[in-house]
Amino acid sequence: MMPAYCPEGSPPGERALYSALQSAHGTDGWIVLHSLGIADHVRQVEGEADFVVIVPDRGVLVIEVKSHRAINRLADGLWKLGNDAPTARGPFQQASEAMYSLKRFLGKRGVDLRSIPMVSAVWFSHVRARTTLPSTPEWHDWQVLDSEDLRNGAAPSVLRTLAEGAKHLDDKIRYFSYSGVGPDAAMSTRIASLLRPRFEIATVAGDVRRARNTELITFIEEQYLALDAMADNLTVLFTGPAGSGKTLLALEAAQREIAQGHTGRLLCFNKLLGRKLSSDLAGPAGLTVGTLHQELLRISGAKVPPGAGAAFWERDLPEAALEVLLDQPDLAGDFLIVDEIQDMVSDPYLDVLDLMVTGGLDGGRVLLFGDFERQAIFEPGEGRRLLGARISRLSSHRLTANCRNLPRIGYQVNLFSKLQPGYRHFRRQDDGVDPTLVPYRAGADQSPLLVQAVRALRDEGYELNEIVVLSPLRDGSAAQTTPDSWLRQVLHPADGRHGRPGQLLHTTIQAFKGLEAPAVVVTDLDHRLVPGFESLMYVGMTRATDRLFAVMESGTARIIVRGTP
Repeated sequence: MMPAYCPEGSPPGERALYSALQSAHGTDGWIVLHSLGIADHVRQVEGEADFVVIVPDRGVLVIEVKSHRAINRLADGLWKLGNDAPTARGPFQQASEAMYSLKRFLGKRGVDLRSIPMVSAVWFSHVRARTTLPSTPEWHDWQVLDSEDLRNGAAPSVLRTLAEGAKHLDDKIRYFSYSGVGPDAAMSTRIASLLRPRFEIATVAGDVRRARNTELITFIEEQYLALDAMADNLTVLFTGPAGSGKTLLALEAAQREIAQGHTGRLLCFNKLLGRKLSSDLAGPAGLTVGTLHQELLRISGAKVPPGAGAAFWERDLPEAALEVLLDQPDLAGDFLIVDEIQDMVSDPYLDVLDLMVTGGLDGGRVLLFGDFERQAIFEPGEGRRLLGARISRLSSHRLTANCRNLPRIGYQVNLFSKLQPGYRHFRRQDDGVDPTLVPYRAGADQSPLLVQAVRALRDEGYELNEIVVLSPLRDGSAAQTTPDSWLRQVLHPADGRHGRPGQLLHTTIQAFKGLEAPAVVVTDLDHRLVPGFESLMYVGMTRATDRLFAVMESGTARIIVRGTP
């Protein structure tokens, strides 16, 4: 039976015949199609066959079912079925047209019907039509089935009708049954598969990738308002949580400034993000792109000493660059654009940034982008207050819509990271797949869980180079210490560029800040091992655009989910 159940709302006659055929004995090998739509109908725009019964070595019977309790043929030749309006197109014509439509369809697909009886009939399920309908040249007596046939056995009635139909064809078509009649079992299956093919259609991975990429690089109304703010104000601070499109706007801002003939810098804090920005904006004359520390090294000409620590990066290097900038004011650009400004808000850094732009921070063309919610993982101080003290005419524009993550990832981040006010609007449409929280025992090998997560993502269509494994640990992470031979073979450190086919990239959450990946597996989420745990977890989880697995120590999971140890 196709389908395997009779749909709700089917007419009572169809339900009765469906049940009778489904429970009939002696029907092994039969195939019954119920409610078969006919898009290419011989007479109408479209039609339907109530039942198509395919019986090996007997033929194919197309049945029109009429559930009406009153059947009338009026004096003017119109049919009046129950309370339906009169119609000139009677049930036998309906059955015949459906049958010829299906014959034409099968013939176009190479099915040889020359020795296969394919006939039509009308089954009046609630009246005794065989003894009451008069003989007429409009139909054959054997094409009439009724309530008594339904009561006495659907299978014998179908076989009787097919036998009479085959005899009629044999009488009219020379040699029709000379070598026997079909269809055989194989042809029966083929006819059924042509009329109601089994198939599965899913969004292919390539379409998903193209749709994702288009969504991630397309501005939304909120971002157009941000672009207007850039045009209307000399100095603007754009703030917003992870995924609100700050980096995309910073890129657009840089391109607009260069298009106007200006020179300047686009700087960030994170090395991997700096490489990506450099790659995305390679070529334009007059634009310097990279990290703040790279630019300080370039300006000062300093060399990184062996074992350079925080004192070198946070004090010595800024001072060396400051001396050069004071001696060479022409090194200042027409504009300064800074992404990840929340990690650069300290007096030494602000001093050198002040000299990198004509007019300084307080009077120059300065566009700053930052997340002061939880992304200030390197300088979690009072960043906005310090900026306000340095820049008296600083306009502020807040981004609130999540443009990166699918909604369920964003809502999980709201819950886990206790964001206030948190994500409220999402550009991308939800696809119904929740992030996966995978608990582990403290000190246990996370390799099996990592393999499980990666394989689940691959089964869903993600390539290895679309998956990134992140950890808050700089040393001893699950990816670095895994004993799994397959993981050791495919894992490669991330360098800011796209992974090659077959490579599963891994790095720290800190290093991947500002970047994103279609699928992310965050490991080693143990609040006891990581200072600033909630901020790092927030950054790590918001890197995933589409799929997120969080491998979390079970005690930490209880605290995060329930709020209790």
